[in-house]
Amino acid sequence: MIRMGFKIVVDSCCDLTGQMLKDPRFIKVPLTIRSNGSSFIDNETFDQADLLWAMKQSDDAPATACPSPQSYLDAYQGPEDEDVYVVTLSALLSGSHNSAEQARMLMEEDHPNKNVYVFNSCSASSGEVLVALKVRELAESGAPFKHVVREVEQFIYQMQTMFVLETLENLRKNGRLTRLQSVITGALKIKLLMGATPEGEICKLGQTLSMKQALSKMVDHMANDPAHAGRVLAICHCNCLDRAFQVKAMAEQRCKFAHILILEAGGITSVYANDGGIVTAY
Repeated sequence: MIRMGFKIVVDSCCDLTGQMLKDPRFIKVPLTIRSNGSSFIDNETFDQADLLWAMKQSDDAPATACPSPQSYLDAYQGPEDEDVYVVTLSALLSGSHNSAEQARMLMEEDHPNKNVYVFNSCSASSGEVLVALKVRELAESGAPFKHVVREVEQFIYQMQTMFVLETLENLRKNGRLTRLQSVITGALKIKLLMGATPEGEICKLGQTLSMKQALSKMVDHMANDPAHAGRVLAICHCNCLDRAFQVKAMAEQRCKFAHILILEAGGITSVYANDGGIVTAY
């Protein structure tokens, strides 16, 4: 019997596997997506193929909407002594973190003794998954609420996020990338290796002439970082499982990760990673 002394609320950019979601302590709050006249709720009804098709047909950027504070507040409800840990997308990429914080303050007004903490993952997708799993590991061990918060904040600060995309068009359309950078890489077919700053902002780590070279450069970064040894590597793919396994094989050969997870992109990750994108975190 699983002890329900805590729960972990995540937004839907946290690409937990189906097996992970069988743990009733994980509660997912969905974002919504609009593209080419269609609306997609990023929950168990989400169809990736339909979204990818809609994005290809549209000249406009897909629009995303973060959960309302009320959606988060509903997820926080439960026994007074149940600790609630929340993991959101980078606050610099989405309003999801702000909504979760607003809900925490509302909860505090009526339940001043209830423990609720909102983690800004300073990442997305794979990074959110690693943060959520770290929370579970520590909370399951019986660690006090404040200890879990302190350890997970340190984990977030040390975590590394990298990604390589087939196309940067959605990032450009959504204002996450300069138009010049997108045009240059699109015209020259350059593949950028991108990462996240400690604050959760997108940054460029390198560029290559092919996807294969970009993925190899990504693993080079991992192998050259001595801090990776013993950590978990999470690899999320958007409709490119073979590519994810290529990264896994290279990492197994050149790195010293304790474990490697393969994850499938949900709706929000599919919007930003687009068809063929790979997002890693460790």
